[in-house]
Amino acid sequence: MNLESLIGIARQQGASDLHLEAGLAPAMRVRGALRLTGDPVPASALLAFAREIIGEAQWPRFLERRSADLSKTIQGVRCRINVLQSARGIGFAIRLLAPFQATVEKLNLHPDLKKLVTHPHGLILVSGPTGSGKSSTLAALIQEINLTDTRHIVTIESPIEYTFRPRRAYIRQREVGRDTPSFEQALLDALREDPDVLMVGEMRDPETMRLTLNASETGHLVLSTVHSSTCAEALQRVASAFPAEIQSGVCAQLADCLLAVICQRLHFRPELKIRVPECEVLMATHAVKNFIRNRDFFKIISALETGADHGMWSFQRYRAWVDSRKKWCLPDENPEAPDNDPSDAPPIGDPLPPVPEPPKSGKNIEPSPSPGAKTEGRIEIEPIEGGFEKILKKLE
Repeated sequence: MNLESLIGIARQQGASDLHLEAGLAPAMRVRGALRLTGDPVPASALLAFAREIIGEAQWPRFLERRSADLSKTIQGVRCRINVLQSARGIGFAIRLLAPFQATVEKLNLHPDLKKLVTHPHGLILVSGPTGSGKSSTLAALIQEINLTDTRHIVTIESPIEYTFRPRRAYIRQREVGRDTPSFEQALLDALREDPDVLMVGEMRDPETMRLTLNASETGHLVLSTVHSSTCAEALQRVASAFPAEIQSGVCAQLADCLLAVICQRLHFRPELKIRVPECEVLMATHAVKNFIRNRDFFKIISALETGADHGMWSFQRYRAWVDSRKKWCLPDENPEAPDNDPSDAPPIGDPLPPVPEPPKSGKNIEPSPSPGAKTEGRIEIEPIEGGFEKILKKLE
């Protein structure tokens, strides 16, 4: 059994995630629940899978850092793959993305969300817990612009999950680690690239948040994600990421540029046999902006509950709308092949060398692969001390 067949089985069972660990049976997350299936996967097989998917050119870097992030289309399914070292050896955490081009209709989202991307500038945050479909909703909003407006879109992702075929918009997708060394550098570059729309895959650190807020203040429409369970918590997380002495300025900046916050979670509907997003939508009214500026985030909850006239949705009202809905888009209806990954396309001329990593004090620097070497995707790694090489030698 190879990696392709395991992903094919996961797809047939409707799994959203596939987990592989040496000596354990494959685990698939179906409708939010984890299921074990099949026989244990030997460590030698997982090692072979990892070398094949990472590639020989990037394998030394994986050995140094013990983890890798990349995205590929396997068995017709776009997959976000994390290869990691664990106590047993090599492991995989694979997210199976939707086998179609994400749109508001196909994700069964409320059509009012389309109105958010008509604004020429400002910040739209998509929040929610891990695995709640934030990336899919972000892709649906970008696709809405792509289908309806002629704008220049630049996406900065880690890694690229959904690929876009330009329809009306002019789209550039950049992957951190492969096309740019960091989110910070990509955001600085983007301000010189004449974008109308910027999509930042995730705001992970204060510097990325600061540059994202600056971009939304300088005449760009910016979309990004943050982990949280409510809209108010999403805004509070952004503010609290900064030192206390500058949080007042950050909150003022956030209040000035914010357009909306979407917080979502997935709910399984047995009659449809699919998981449907349930959303909380906060619009940046004058009252909400004042609460953010004064850091009264607890007051946002009451404003959201009473803000239906301004296009706001609480989880309770949104669930009532979902329950009353009659027309649904099911995965098997009107299937559409995903767009090809730009990295999978035949190269024009010689490929660019991989982005060099910044030097680290007290450690040997790994030489970059030669310009002719094939790169298999971004490697994002965390060093872990210990005899990982000894484990590999035993497995080989």
